[in-house]
Amino acid sequence: MGSIQMSHIMLFFVTLAVAPGGISTDSFWLLRIKQELVDPTGILENWSARAHMCSWHGVTCSDDQKHVVGLNLSSSGLSGSISRDFLNLTSLETLDLSSNSLTGLIPSELGQLQNLRILLLYSNSFSGKIPSEIGFLNKLQVLRIGDNLLWGEIPPHIGNLTELRELAIAYCQLNGSIPVEIGNLKRLISLDLQMNKLSGLIPEAIHGCEELQKFAASNNMLEGTIPSSIVLLKSLQILNLANNSLSGSIPVELSHLFNLRYLNLLGNIFDGEIPSELNKLAQLEELDLSKNNLSGSISLLNTQLKNLETLVLSDNAFTGSIPIKFCLNNSSLQQLILARNKLSGEFPLELLRCSSLQQLDLSDNSFKGELPRSLDKLEELTDLLLNNNSFTGSFPPEIGNLSKLENLFLFDNMITGKIPVEIGKLQSMSAIYLYDNQMSGSIPRELTNCSGLTEIDFFGNHFSGSIPEAMGKLKNLVILQLRQNDLSGPIPASLGYCKRLQQIALADNKLSGSVPLTFRFLSELYLITLYNNSFKGPLPPSLFQLKKLRIINFSHNKFSGSIYPLTGSNSLTALDLTNNSFSGPIPSELAMSRNLSRLRLAHNYLTGNIPSEFGKLTELNFLDLSFNIFTGQIAPQLSKCGKLAHLLLSNNELTGTIPFWLGSLQEIGELDLSSNNFNGTVPAEIGNCSKLLKLSLRGNNLSGKIPPEIGNLTALNVLNLQRNNLSGSIPSTIQQCKKLYELRLSENFFTGSIPADLGRLTELQVILDLSKNNFSGEIPPSLGNLLKLERLNISYNQLQGQVPASLGKLTSLHVLNLSNNHLQGQLPLTFSGFPLSSFLGNAKLCGPPLVSCSELSGQKVKRLSNTAVVVIITAIVFTSAVICLIMLYIMLRIWLNWRQVSISNSDNGNNGSDQQKREEEKLVNEDDHKRRNGGFWRVAVPSQSQGEVQNHILHFKMDSKAMNNTLVRV
Repeated sequence: MGSIQMSHIMLFFVTLAVAPGGISTDSFWLLRIKQELVDPTGILENWSARAHMCSWHGVTCSDDQKHVVGLNLSSSGLSGSISRDFLNLTSLETLDLSSNSLTGLIPSELGQLQNLRILLLYSNSFSGKIPSEIGFLNKLQVLRIGDNLLWGEIPPHIGNLTELRELAIAYCQLNGSIPVEIGNLKRLISLDLQMNKLSGLIPEAIHGCEELQKFAASNNMLEGTIPSSIVLLKSLQILNLANNSLSGSIPVELSHLFNLRYLNLLGNIFDGEIPSELNKLAQLEELDLSKNNLSGSISLLNTQLKNLETLVLSDNAFTGSIPIKFCLNNSSLQQLILARNKLSGEFPLELLRCSSLQQLDLSDNSFKGELPRSLDKLEELTDLLLNNNSFTGSFPPEIGNLSKLENLFLFDNMITGKIPVEIGKLQSMSAIYLYDNQMSGSIPRELTNCSGLTEIDFFGNHFSGSIPEAMGKLKNLVILQLRQNDLSGPIPASLGYCKRLQQIALADNKLSGSVPLTFRFLSELYLITLYNNSFKGPLPPSLFQLKKLRIINFSHNKFSGSIYPLTGSNSLTALDLTNNSFSGPIPSELAMSRNLSRLRLAHNYLTGNIPSEFGKLTELNFLDLSFNIFTGQIAPQLSKCGKLAHLLLSNNELTGTIPFWLGSLQEIGELDLSSNNFNGTVPAEIGNCSKLLKLSLRGNNLSGKIPPEIGNLTALNVLNLQRNNLSGSIPSTIQQCKKLYELRLSENFFTGSIPADLGRLTELQVILDLSKNNFSGEIPPSLGNLLKLERLNISYNQLQGQVPASLGKLTSLHVLNLSNNHLQGQLPLTFSGFPLSSFLGNAKLCGPPLVSCSELSGQKVKRLSNTAVVVIITAIVFTSAVICLIMLYIMLRIWLNWRQVSISNSDNGNNGSDQQKREEEKLVNEDDHKRRNGGFWRVAVPSQSQGEVQNHILHFKMDSKAMNNTLVRV
């Protein structure tokens, strides 16, 4: 500290010694001020004791050259801060430190410079509040301190600066309201408060600024209405209140500001109609009422607003058509912007009298009809914007007479026909936008005569034929958009000579051939889209030289060979080569594009491993390598791609286990590893992917159980684990995945019952597929809560019991399969519309579309009756046969007895009787055993008396009846 004080003392004495004519204290303070400034360019190099201070850069001295009255160091490249020693320059009248890089606070000591008339501190980096001491500068006439980092409120002491003519505090961060004390500044001519955060009302006291000519408070947060007292500002020429929250109607009182030349009220909330009284503002040159809620018809007439050059009424709700007397032949109107309203009718011919018109914007309205052929009356026209209407008819060839035309926007209409060859006369044309029309024919070669063209956009038409070979003549061309037409043939080689080209969009056409070799000259090219064409062959190796390429889409073509030529740029952000015939490995050079966010190489014949270098692609968001022939394991380096949201590797030949580190990809929303050769289990870490929407592991060799952590995936929409070797039961935690609308678990080895908790997944819509597993038990009735479900498949399981009646509530179902289970009972009536195949393999199910349950019951009864009938018939036949045999036996015995009696009577001897007994005994012995149903039964020998024989017969019949009853029960 002592050394610094010593240097100041020495500096003071040196100044005394060298100052001609005596002491100059101001030079001392200037040198002190210099010490706090950083002067990298040496602008203050001549500020030294070797020269008189009046010769120093930026210094203005008094007539006696003893005092500094002015200091102008604007735009000097200075930094540092303002020294408090300025307070010692008591004669200072002008201080200009604007447009530097000064920082720190505005010192309050400046308020002591009582002679200060002009203070310019704008365009620096001053911060803090505006010091209230500024209000002590009662001689101040100009205060410009805007374009800094000042904050806080405008100090009311500003109202003390009664000599102030100009106050500019724009482009800061001031808040609060406009102080009412501002009305004390009666001599104020210019008040600029733009680009702050001021709020509240515009004070009525503003009328006190009687001489105010410019009032700009745009881009704040002012609200309320425009104060009626503003009508007293008779000298007001510029009123800019744009981009606030002012509301109400536009005050009629504005029409009394007869000196008003500029009125800007855009970006507020004004409503109602435009007061017709504004037509009295004869001095008005620019009027902008855009981006409000104004409505009604357009009542402003250029016939009265004779000096009006710019009229902007866009982004409102005006209706009707342009007034008939809108323009005079000697009109001054140069800009007419009526875009984004509700104007209608045909093209307003009244506008053709606005002969001085340079910019005409009628876009985004409801104009219709054909474009007038007399458009060429607007000879001064440079910009014609008629897009987003309903114009029809052909493209008027007379437009070719608008020799000054630079921008022609006719897109999004219904214009038909060809582009007239007269278009080639528009030598000044820079941009032509015809997209989204119904134009046809070929692109005229004459278009290539428009040498100034930088942008061509013919997207979404029906242009046919080839791209003109002479396209290479357009040396200034930057954008060529010909997508979605019917163009055919090759890309002209001359296009490669349009060396300023940045965008080429030729997608969705019928183009063929290969990429021209001349494209190597397009060093500025950053976008090229050729998708959905018939291009073929390998890519030119010279494309590797295009170092600025950022977006490439060659998908859906027939390109082949290596993708290496497209990896020369380190600026790639998106590369899509889907659905081609590219082959070979992915070049590691691709990983040099560190900003690559989308890489889609699906449906090709690419081979090898997924490059480990992809771990360097920290911006990668979308990686689709599906449907190729990639082998090996998923590169663990991909775990470093923290922004990866889509990882699609399906239908390759990848092996190994599903990496646990996938759980660290916090942004992953889609993970598809299906149709590979992955084995092992589903890693529990997958449950950490809280943003996962789709998980598909279908068609692998995964085993084990579904981890319960799957329930952590509360955002999941699609879960597909079908065609694996998974087992166990479905974890109960799956009920937490309440946003699931597709669940596929078929063709696994799951066991146990179907969890009732599945009924809580009420967003299920696309499908619930549990088929071809080993589920058992009954169908849970809770599945009836899945009211949005469209497809349900639980076939080929071991389910049993009845189909719950609650399933009948699933009115959204259009595919149902319950086949090949052990279900029984009646189907819900709402299932009658499903085919029989939905229920086959369940023998005991009934009800439409199957047989009715009563018929099924009848069929069972009928089968029992038929069996009984067969048994009864068999019993009857057998019984009848037995009875016949018995009767035959009895008759034979009677006959033998009768014969014996006859012989005895005739012979009166016993010889015959003995022989007869022997024969009877023999007969009895032979018939003694009979077979019935494979068993033998013995017939009792009757007694000789007739009565005994009859009793025996009756006894046998009773036994036969009992036997028949027994058969019936069987």
